[in-house]
Amino acid sequence: MYDYDLLVVGSANADLVVGVERRPGAGETVLGSDLALHPGGKGANQAVAAARLGARTALLARVGDDAHGRLLLDSQRDAGVDTVGVLVGGAPTGVALITVDPSGDNSIVVSPGANGRLAPEDIRSALSLLHASSVVSAQLEIPLETVVEVARNLPDGTRFVLNPSPPRPLPDELLAACDPLIVNEHEARVIAGGDLTGSPEDWARALLALGPRSVVVTLGAEGALVASAEGSVRVPSVKVEAVDTTGAGDAFTAALAWKLGTGAELAEAAAYAARVGAAAVTKAGAQVSFPTAEEVASLRGESR
Repeated sequence: MYDYDLLVVGSANADLVVGVERRPGAGETVLGSDLALHPGGKGANQAVAAARLGARTALLARVGDDAHGRLLLDSQRDAGVDTVGVLVGGAPTGVALITVDPSGDNSIVVSPGANGRLAPEDIRSALSLLHASSVVSAQLEIPLETVVEVARNLPDGTRFVLNPSPPRPLPDELLAACDPLIVNEHEARVIAGGDLTGSPEDWARALLALGPRSVVVTLGAEGALVASAEGSVRVPSVKVEAVDTTGAGDAFTAALAWKLGTGAELAEAAAYAARVGAAAVTKAGAQVSFPTAEEVASLRGESR
């Protein structure tokens, strides 16, 4: 019996968000809304999203000994995440600068801060957390060598989920551990070296050839595609009125990882994750927008 349904290893940032009518061009200044401060970071987002859904969740991350770090720790604890694996100090807390346009689309620049100090030795010091977790999820807002160390130390029976964001080429050792590798079109092209042509089914086959055990390609309004050696299947999206897409991909990944840990098949987990992601975009912000299981069940969107 595992102590945790999901262990998230990844980043924790303070999100500084400004609404804009349009993004500025080179050398241009545009006026925006009042600045909003939210707890964020792909790792912290995933942990909160899973805990909100009812998963027993832990976070392994690093924050600074500062006000932003305290904000992040408070948000994790308020959501029910176990923060025993969150290390404090070494650098200021990471910060994400986010602009959101009227359609809900966002652009993000991240200053890693303490996230860049989450080191391989921190993973080796936290092996008890890995052994206590049914599923481990990671992203790439922490050093790549640290994510590789997670893959190297996965216990037998623990499933590894990776969203390679921000994307970069991945070593074979890491790709082979992914079950699934979760990518959008841009991430898929970077991972595959830019050699993607044809349909999303073709992209998935190209990615599977690189070594992951399964692949999920998220397709925005078109839903998602799940693929493994057994074949591929499309998962429809849920039509909702988008307010802010910040964190929606993190909510999707967290929901999928948790559902896999409960024994769900990949397509079933992705279908549930699509509903969670849809619910998340109906509210502003990242962590504050993540739904509970009850809110997901009551979502009145249309499949498409």
